[in-house]
Amino acid sequence: MFLEQPKHKKPLKGWIEVVCGSMFSGKTEELIRRLKRASIARQNVMIFKPQTDKRYDETKVVSHDDNRIPSTPVAKANDILKLIEEVDVVGIDEAQFFSDELVDVCEQLANKGIRVIIAGLDLDFLGKPFGPIPKLLAVAEYITKVHAICISCGDLAHNSFRTVKDESLIVIGEKDAYVPLCRDCFNRQDHNSNTD
Repeated sequence: MFLEQPKHKKPLKGWIEVVCGSMFSGKTEELIRRLKRASIARQNVMIFKPQTDKRYDETKVVSHDDNRIPSTPVAKANDILKLIEEVDVVGIDEAQFFSDELVDVCEQLANKGIRVIIAGLDLDFLGKPFGPIPKLLAVAEYITKVHAICISCGDLAHNSFRTVKDESLIVIGEKDAYVPLCRDCFNRQDHNSNTD
């Protein structure tokens, strides 16, 4: 579906791709797959992630299936602009943890002829739009929504239900803190019971 642009074709066209969905839906797996394809096509690839995401590795982007790819952790989205050089493709994981400045950063990159691939949660643990993802969806040329499997009924899941007690918007965790649920099962949960 997505063509890797041959480097000999100049000027390169830039665009934004967003891969979104719930936790355990394969967002990072898809990001890694696309970035590896771009590398095979001999494109210069750089990958970034928020410094706060240290679940599996301090510097690598790691999927729940333990696929890994080197990345550069950054404190804020604008740092990406300072670090890129001679790049054809930029990958950004866990985009929901960045501020809305990420939208402008991605547009600047795409306007320079860079393919930008973003992965992130589109909904927070309460089922509300999360961080810059809604705005990125509005400006992206390509959108892929991936789904996990609801652990309660086996249907397609698009919500990440938090199983630990914490009121904070951002609680970095995995199977110890979140489970994927479909709309019906998510709506049957008492969302206040995990934040008392």
